[in-house]
Amino acid sequence: MVRHEDGTVLSITTDQLRARAAGKLWLRLAAVGLPLLLPLLMIAPALWNGYPLLQWDTGGYLARWYEGYLVPSRSTVFGLYLHYGEGFGFWINIAFQSLATLWLLQLTLRVLAMMQTFRFVAISLLLILATALPWLASMLITDIFAGLSVLSLFLLIVGGGRISGLEKASLFVFTAFAAATHSATLGVLFGLCAAGWMARPFLRTRLPIAGLTQASLTIVAGGLMLIAANHALSGKWAWTPGGTGVAFGRMMQDGIVARFLNDHCPRENFKLCPYRNELPATADEFLWGKSMFNTLGRFEGMNDEMATIVERSLADYPAWQLGAALRAMGQQLLHVATGEGASVWIPHTYGIIERYVPAQVAPMRAARQQHWGLDFDYVNWLHVPVALVSMLGLLALLGHALASRRLDDLTLLAATVTLALLGNAFICGVISGPHDRYGARMVWVATFVVLMALMRRVGDDVKAG
Repeated sequence: MVRHEDGTVLSITTDQLRARAAGKLWLRLAAVGLPLLLPLLMIAPALWNGYPLLQWDTGGYLARWYEGYLVPSRSTVFGLYLHYGEGFGFWINIAFQSLATLWLLQLTLRVLAMMQTFRFVAISLLLILATALPWLASMLITDIFAGLSVLSLFLLIVGGGRISGLEKASLFVFTAFAAATHSATLGVLFGLCAAGWMARPFLRTRLPIAGLTQASLTIVAGGLMLIAANHALSGKWAWTPGGTGVAFGRMMQDGIVARFLNDHCPRENFKLCPYRNELPATADEFLWGKSMFNTLGRFEGMNDEMATIVERSLADYPAWQLGAALRAMGQQLLHVATGEGASVWIPHTYGIIERYVPAQVAPMRAARQQHWGLDFDYVNWLHVPVALVSMLGLLALLGHALASRRLDDLTLLAATVTLALLGNAFICGVISGPHDRYGARMVWVATFVVLMALMRRVGDDVKAG
């Protein structure tokens, strides 16, 4: 029997009491259990596959430890990171990527005064279901660190007294490592730091000098880390090669190289002159397929000539170059599908594992990925619209903040992510040409910010009600 506030007596049966108690127990178990399950859910694609997901570039990174020389666009720092996970079937790498992702998600929520267990779990689950994030965390490639490094850099800048000294040190090391894994990631982080210093006179306390200094030093530390690793493995104090060659491929794809050769070959003797009417249609075919690039000695034989053509064509056709760059940047913003390069045959990576890590051949071959078990068509029916709507949501969030003259940390994060998306699209689209992989690795952060804004709005409405 239960007495109501007005004095009436309500009758509650034993079964009803038991049902209420069971419901509260399930809520408590969910509150404890779901956060514990999140690290596994974050790498669910790898668990379902039976092995960490591989990509065309994975083998090139992994081989750096064994081959002892530098190759274009393959960070030795990331190669060492993979090498140290070999003895554990690379699962230790995947576990680190999962835990690092969840750590940065919850730390971002905490710094922005939005951390609640339910909110953290809900946002994490939505990101797992509706974005490329779990696929990135499950893959042995640098892409997961591109988006995460934007969050870690932001937290270093604005965290201040809201994070501990240990957390600051961890963020610094993580950001420097992420910058060293890929030149495009380093370029995006460098651009964000430069934008922060330029905005500092206008935003003042919103962008503390101490935070900007720490963030900027991560770029220096990442560069030194990469050069040191290159020397340790190759004996050369050098930057990772290949930027010019990749840019050359994009210019060739746009028709600029053919035009340059047609204009100059009658007077100058370039190695590519005899092939100027046979150039492949895409940069991937030229650099990674069976093209005259192989005949002419690949990067070692063509680096100087490609650099010359890139530099001189920038001067010869500035308007064409600008138009091609803006077009590539715009296209890259729309290339956001999940899974590019993971559902194709990747013999180079298979060959590297078979040659240097034979103990991993059997589990690798048994995985679903190696039996054509990955199909991203259905996944992208959801992921692509969510990604595009998220980018529009960022613009709406910034527009609303501008109209209401409200500049809080969430608005600052939205602006940071917007700049990161634009910088990523410019660097990757202009240098490498538009690819879905480059967009998918960054756009999930936009979804994260939009979900935070929606959750905050719902919380505000509940409080108001």
